[in-house]
Amino acid sequence: MSERPNRDGGGLLLAIETSCDDTCAAVVARDGEIRSNVISSQGVHDRYGGVVPEVASRHHLELIETVVEDALAQAGTTLPQLDGIAVTQGPGLVGALLVGVATAKALAAAHRLPLVPVDHLHGHVAASFVQPDPIEPPFLILIASGGHTLLAHVKDHGARWGRDGSIEVLGSTRDDAAGEAFDKGARLLGLGYPGGPALQRLAAEGDPEAFAFPVAAQVPGLDFSFSGLKTALLYKTRELGEEETERRRADLAASYQRAIVETLARRVERARAETGIERLAIGGGVAANGPLRERLRRLAPDLHVPPRELCTDNAAMIASAARFAQPVAFPGYLSLDAYSSGERGL
Repeated sequence: MSERPNRDGGGLLLAIETSCDDTCAAVVARDGEIRSNVISSQGVHDRYGGVVPEVASRHHLELIETVVEDALAQAGTTLPQLDGIAVTQGPGLVGALLVGVATAKALAAAHRLPLVPVDHLHGHVAASFVQPDPIEPPFLILIASGGHTLLAHVKDHGARWGRDGSIEVLGSTRDDAAGEAFDKGARLLGLGYPGGPALQRLAAEGDPEAFAFPVAAQVPGLDFSFSGLKTALLYKTRELGEEETERRRADLAASYQRAIVETLARRVERARAETGIERLAIGGGVAANGPLRERLRRLAPDLHVPPRELCTDNAAMIASAARFAQPVAFPGYLSLDAYSSGERGL
């Protein structure tokens, strides 16, 4: 039986998400209606070619108060009127997570509100549960983002991970996540950060059949691997030389992107065949990739894709997950800590 929200009625949840480089706050009603969803992206990491954890943490400290105030104002509510506060506890960058956790604990304690710690990946699953177009379990979901790539069977709305839980992971990456593969490929081709959007724009000008990059590496079961693909692109650029690589950058980008998309799609296809579950959803930043959406829609015409603003890191998905997670009453959450990985019982 599908788990339902912890409390009935139209109560509001404020959620805070600071797992990486986006400072986010949102207000979501218990029925999944998004009242506000504020995302402040830190536009400083492109100069470094990737997220610098210490820089991200400092910017979260500078932005978090304003972002929370904006989310409350847009929702037309105040802290004392809330039903509770949710926050991403992990996985992610520990320093960045601690900013969100400390802020959420302080706000909740000041108003004696319950606090709901949320797993970031449950958030990506729960992005598919919000109004106006929620999907009901059971279904398969592909989560592909900058730091995580996994394929899971969503049995109900709940927050428990594992074979006997609400969300059973069927396959995950053994090395780089899909988003990391995009970023590293973009860096090899001299593109900016974040690499996914930049590589997709360049790939639109190229021939995806120009180069035969490895697809769906031979790893057991439904796991993913992208390290060999990244290495293949590196060797190909060395083989071509600087001048020829520059001339054929669009073809390289298109072929590389196709290999990432096919690796993801073939694992999804295998999972549907092995489980007999045909309903499919996707989440995470890579879910915003146009060719990936098109490829998966050929597999599952009724593919459920959240709006783009709910694919990348955001707090609305954290609030959505909190509706089905266990709240902690004051003062039980005062010792709550963040975690970087390993808490889902995979």
